[in-house]
Amino acid sequence: MKQPPSVLLPLLRSPFQGELLAWLFLHPGEEYSLVELARRFDVSASTVTREVDRLAAAGLLVERRTGNLRMIRADTDVVVARPLTELLALTYGPVAVLGEGLSDVAAVEEAYIYGSWAARYSGVPGRAPKDVDVLVVGAADEDELYDVARAAERQLGREVNIRRLSRDDWESSVGDPFLETVRSRPLVRLKIERGRAGEVGTGARHP
Repeated sequence: MKQPPSVLLPLLRSPFQGELLAWLFLHPGEEYSLVELARRFDVSASTVTREVDRLAAAGLLVERRTGNLRMIRADTDVVVARPLTELLALTYGPVAVLGEGLSDVAAVEEAYIYGSWAARYSGVPGRAPKDVDVLVVGAADEDELYDVARAAERQLGREVNIRRLSRDDWESSVGDPFLETVRSRPLVRLKIERGRAGEVGTGARHP
């Protein structure tokens, strides 16, 4: 069954558009090729090209050519850049910010956003979430996870709660009311990249 459209920011056409904008505006000054963005978000080159064409035509992106590569970045000089960045941080920002932060923490095997943010991302109607709940599977250091949460809070403008579970606890969750509830509701998986910190992709529902 096709996932309902995200309700995090209904003004946008798709989660990909929101995540692309969030990534670019939350990394001001950095530029990316279309090939890199297609790989980062696990979408086709044609999908990236269409979206970039629309956003560039709207004056939200700056682009330049270097050889055969088309490089783009957020236009931070446009009048709407500041409020747009704040809005994107509050809506689609968690995927980019938390995926990037947790990629720098050793022993993070898997990570998911759950709770109200994941529900809104998955199309469940409701009010905008006040916080972001994250489940980390693995033996990551608690102090490092705490630092990631606090750094994310500063960038996202909302509370971030990270809960760590061992692999055994995650895989044998039957009988645990908390984990059974988490598994029964929408989950958005964060893409953790070793050796390429900061790589994120569109969230996916955990099977």
